[in-house]
Amino acid sequence: MSTPLFVRSVSLKVRLTLALSLAFLLIFLDHRLGAMQPVRLFLNSIVSPVQYLAVVPEQALDSLISQLQSRRALIIENESLREDMLALRGQMQRYEFLMLENERLRRLLASEAREDRLRMVAEVIAVDSDPFSHQVVVNKGTRHGVFIGQPVIDAQGVIGQVTSVGVSTARVILISDQSHAIPTRAAESGIRVIAQGVGDTSMLELMHVPHSTELRVGDMLLTSGLGGVFPEGYPVARIQSIVRDESLPFARVRAVPVANLDRIRMLLLLWDADSYEQPIRPEQEAEPL
Repeated sequence: MSTPLFVRSVSLKVRLTLALSLAFLLIFLDHRLGAMQPVRLFLNSIVSPVQYLAVVPEQALDSLISQLQSRRALIIENESLREDMLALRGQMQRYEFLMLENERLRRLLASEAREDRLRMVAEVIAVDSDPFSHQVVVNKGTRHGVFIGQPVIDAQGVIGQVTSVGVSTARVILISDQSHAIPTRAAESGIRVIAQGVGDTSMLELMHVPHSTELRVGDMLLTSGLGGVFPEGYPVARIQSIVRDESLPFARVRAVPVANLDRIRMLLLLWDADSYEQPIRPEQEAEPL
């Protein structure tokens, strides 16, 4: 018996019919009897990890984007806060400067010893570059009523006097200049002495003091009012040392100025209330002639 060389297979139409029939049968059995429930649970247990792994990259990408956005927002906010902090620090420095300036002006105006004296605040705008000359330039001149020989003080005591005047500026010689001398008296004993500048802003020398003087270390020297330049009663210096060397004709007495002559900035110009010279205020300049 011979075997055919080619076996005829089942046609595609028959296969489709069988597949559809089987599918409808499974649907009927699952719908009526729940026969496919165990199979469904088994397949879900297999597919779930795959679904989870498929979602992980998307979640990681979303988390990364969210973190980058949050980091960028924090960087922008930090930069903004830093700029605000710098601006506030700048304002604080300005406020501190204004507070110090206000306090300095209050002390300056409160330093007036007599009510019959007129005064005007001036600001130092230049310092003499010559190391042997202790002079400064202030921003007040003849149009403000400043005159040659005018006394100048600050919040602590006597600074010097005006030596030359321009229209809007004036030159002030300090009491520490070697060419300047000021008549003083001791506040405790009333002894009158001349305080001479020695070219050092931190030192004055008292001239022609006898060895038998009653001056003592620590005595305060005030303006005596003699000479008609400086009004009486303003602090000038405090005695620092007294050397009584019998080989010298006079005792060597040195005093420290009460004003900080090496860092003055705001000064006070003084006028006698009944003198010919009077201060000229800005509102007076604006008045018609």
